[in-house]
Formats: sequence, C-alpha cells, structure tokens
Amino acid sequence: MQPKPKQRTIAIVYDFDGTLTPKAMQEYTVLPDLNVSKAKQFWKEMDEGRKKTGSDKDLYWMHEILRRAEGVDKPINRKYFVDQGSKIKYYPGVAKYFNHIKSYMQKKAGKSIIVKHYIVSSGLKEILDGVSIKKYFTGIYGSEFHYDKYSKPVFVKNVINDTMKTQYLFRINKGKEELSESINSYMPEENRPIPFNHIIYVGDGLTDVPAMNVTKKNGGYAIAVYKPRDRKGKNTCKELLEAGRVHFISKADYTADSNLVSTIKMLLVLIANNIRFEDYRKWAYQHHLKG
Repeated sequence: MQPKPKQRTIAIVYDFDGTLTPKAMQEYTVLPDLNVSKAKQFWKEMDEGRKKTGSDKDLYWMHEILRRAEGVDKPINRKYFVDQGSKIKYYPGVAKYFNHIKSYMQKKAGKSIIVKHYIVSSGLKEILDGVSIKKYFTGIYGSEFHYDKYSKPVFVKNVINDTMKTQYLFRINKGKEELSESINSYMPEENRPIPFNHIIYVGDGLTDVPAMNVTKKNGGYAIAVYKPRDRKGKNTCKELLEAGRVHFISKADYTADSNLVSTIKMLLVLIANNIRFEDYRKWAYQHHLKG
C-alpha cells in the first residue's frame, strides 16, 4: 500500500489510569468527596456488586458514584468533575514528555510527518477535560454522564469498557472521530487517514488486551507498562509479552532517557522510515516507467 499525502500521521493512543497515572483518576478526585477513605475497599465492593447484579463493571461504578453523590453535601456537577482533573498526579516525566516527542520528531522528520496523541479511557471524560495535559491530545475519549438543566449528573450517557476501546481505535484509523459519525461503512485501507501500522497503543494491563490485540493484529504496535516496584503489575505485563499480545513492556517512566520513551521513539522512527520507504518506492517505480 502506497501512502497518500494524507497518510503521514502517526497516532499514539494511551489508556489513562495506570498508564499515565499511578492510580485511578477517581482516587485523586471524586472518591474522597464521597467519603471513601479506602480506595481498595471501594473497588472491591464494585467488583462484588457487579458480579452479584451481572452488570458491566464500568456501568456499575458509574451508577454507584451517582448513588453516593446523593448522600453528600458537596454539589456534584459537571464543573465539579472538570475542576477535579487538576488534582491528578502523573508518572515521572509525563509533563514534559509530549513536547519532547514533538521536538524529537521534528528533528527526525521535519514537518513531513505528524504525531498525534489520543486518550481512550474507561474513566470519566469530564475529569479528563480538566487535566493539565489536555492540550497535548487531539482526541480524548472517556465514559460520560448525562446532565440535567442544573448540570447535575442523572444517568450514564456513554461508557467505554474493555472491548469498547477498540471502537475508538477504528475511529482514529478511519478519521471518524466524532461519536455521531458511523464507523461501520466500508473504507478502503488506502483512504484511511491513520493506517493501523501508524498506531502505537500504550496500556497497563488486562483491561487493554482487546485494544492491544486489535492494534497488533492490524499491523500496529502495542506496549504494556507497569507501575515501578509493582511486582504483580510487572508479572501481568510479562504474561502479555509471553502470550504475544504486546511487542514491548516497560516501567511507566516518561522521562526523556527512560526505556519507555526510548522504545516509543524507536517505533516512531521505524514508522517514519516505512513512510519514506514507500515514498521512495513510488518515486522509483514512476521514474523507471518514464525511463
């Protein structure tokens, strides 16, 4: 497949909780205001509740947040969630990572190749809309509440669970990034703005397996990250590597000289060189036909 001019974009797609941050976003934000003092206990209750009711795990915790919000004096509305985004803490290097990648690729490829960043998370989009790194992302996808005329959350409008993440990979692949746009219509590979072999997916564990599989099987690249000094998380990543579900695993460290960033930069150069190769092959083919 010869890349058309519009197929000169590389996408790095990130999960959020555990991938860019050490903890789930709710643990930095809404849970303390819902009088939850022990996050592990909360998530245990969520797991037990969803098993008992046969519910989707993400739908269940979102419903539980709505239920518990009724019992606190603090007003829980959309602005509240957005404001909470500023409280989130990141892994080392995240704050400078995006500009570092931009500068690196400008040196390697000039302006001929664009790198875009996306978040696909089962967490709350309302919180993600308030994070300090929002400006670096072309698209942010997350679960959402519907709000009434008083900006009060009243029901779950959209949920992104493990398997739903794959839908958003195809949205990025096909350039159908608005939720109102259908992605079901056939689109030839050569017409897709970001081919899968231009996509790098970064996630932190089993919840990312469907997205990792789709990315990898379609020619893209998958990286699993784990929290430093988290033996269980590291072992999970090792299992994913041994099972062939990811290309690489790494400690979640986004500083410029870390193994993770070096791996991402290597993949960016590989993709950029493949684009150049196709450019040259096309030129050589046309040149020899004329000769």
